[in-house]
Amino acid sequence: MSQDDRSPSTAEVPPKLLDFSQERIRTLHYTWIAFFMTFYVWFNMAPMATTMLDSVGWLTDEHVKILLIANVALTIPARIVVGALIDRFGARVVFSGLMIVMSLPALAFVLADSFMQMLIARLVLSSVGAGFVIGIKMVAQWFPPKYIGRAEGFYAGWGNFGSAFAAMTLPWFAITVMDNWFGLGDNAWRWALGVNGFVMGAYGVLYYFLVRDVPAGEQLHKAKKTEPMMVTSYRDLTQYLVWSFPLVGALGVLAWRISNVKIDGEAVISDGTLFVIYGILLAVYAGHVYKTLQINLPYLRAGVPDDEKYHWGSVAALNSTYFANFGAELAVVSMLPKFFENTFVPLKDSAGGPLVTATVAGVVAASFAFVNLGARPLGGYLSDKMANRKRTMLIYMVGIAMGFLLMAFIGRWGGGVDADGLKAVVPMFGGIWWLVVSVAITIFASVFVQGAEGATFAIIPMINKRMTGQIAGMAGAYGNVGAVIYLVLFSLVDSKTFFFVLASGAALSFIVTLFMLEEPKDSFVEEFVHDAEGLLEA
Repeated sequence: MSQDDRSPSTAEVPPKLLDFSQERIRTLHYTWIAFFMTFYVWFNMAPMATTMLDSVGWLTDEHVKILLIANVALTIPARIVVGALIDRFGARVVFSGLMIVMSLPALAFVLADSFMQMLIARLVLSSVGAGFVIGIKMVAQWFPPKYIGRAEGFYAGWGNFGSAFAAMTLPWFAITVMDNWFGLGDNAWRWALGVNGFVMGAYGVLYYFLVRDVPAGEQLHKAKKTEPMMVTSYRDLTQYLVWSFPLVGALGVLAWRISNVKIDGEAVISDGTLFVIYGILLAVYAGHVYKTLQINLPYLRAGVPDDEKYHWGSVAALNSTYFANFGAELAVVSMLPKFFENTFVPLKDSAGGPLVTATVAGVVAASFAFVNLGARPLGGYLSDKMANRKRTMLIYMVGIAMGFLLMAFIGRWGGGVDADGLKAVVPMFGGIWWLVVSVAITIFASVFVQGAEGATFAIIPMINKRMTGQIAGMAGAYGNVGAVIYLVLFSLVDSKTFFFVLASGAALSFIVTLFMLEEPKDSFVEEFVHDAEGLLEA
């Protein structure tokens, strides 16, 4: 057993986040970097959307919207599958494998020379978003309940910063470095995206050798096989089956939306193919129902021991919160650069050109995800420190609703229509001062969105530790269900209306959480197999 994790001296001197003599601290840092890599690659298209449109003659706004939806689509089943895989094989192997395998579609996307090639590559690459779930399991195995909110919040906040860093750096890297310095012209964006895909794959190899699943002297408990979630009552079984349907239903919505896209007058997905997809999705759900009943009914008939029971309603409630917070974040991060660039077109610089360029819009929009560095750890910290984790969750959901309501008033309907036939949105007020205020509003909303994510995953490891991977996988998948639904709606409505939709989603989640979330037992205990007093003190 390692001295850094078990000796009495560890309890006497409060370790810090930069105390790399502790293996758990090293593991935490290596893991958030892995998460950071996956999110950087996952969201590397949104800040490059306008550059791609300018560089690729056959690419249209409609194509970009579909690619943005596809970018979050397969993360839904991927998070479910990965959640089961990490319970079966351990987080280290699965995280390494995910980064290595997903580097391939990342490179395929930049080599694509048709919309269908881009679409397929982006659909496959969307599975990289499952990386978040893996780190949740890894961190939960290294930190005690008393500090789990802060540890998970730190991991998720810094890892999630990958999306903000992509928005902040990729336009500059593509335009300044790849184009202006190296003269790669219209292919500059391809090189910029290709480089980060390659780096992620390389780190996937390193991660396998840098970490281990559990501290020295402990045994990694693995599931004997991957299978659906076990429940502890017939009512919970019904809930599980009902809440499982949107996981395939969202893919049906995505297929329907893509079927409305036409290339050279032909639908990307024909009516016949669309119904085949619906049939496959229904068959997948029917198979899931059959397998769930097969493993759960004998278990329930035999009688569930008291020490194995858990409250499945809490899983449902946290599914809804992650739908409303992380789903909203994915959607907003995907549309925000273009929103700022298009909304603030009236703002001109001294030369008469647009003040909010693609680079400026990327930096401004990055403010939404940038606050992840502090807001998400803060959500976990407050969940640890406040006397009631449920109350903390409810406060955050109210804040999200208020934040998106304010964002809806960044712009006003301009009286005309945009290129997509939707109501045009212009700044609510003129002048650069309103751009500054709009950034402040964006940050305000983001603080609650990211904080709610931290509060959500401060609770998840406490519902049923044996099934943390599956519970985290399902909640994480619901975040992507939210992203798909929100992005489909965004493709159909103007940006002002879209923010009203996001606010309504948060309000609905508040109601679900109020009635279904149960305060987890022993959520503030200090005892842990390898606890250390003072760990991760604020």
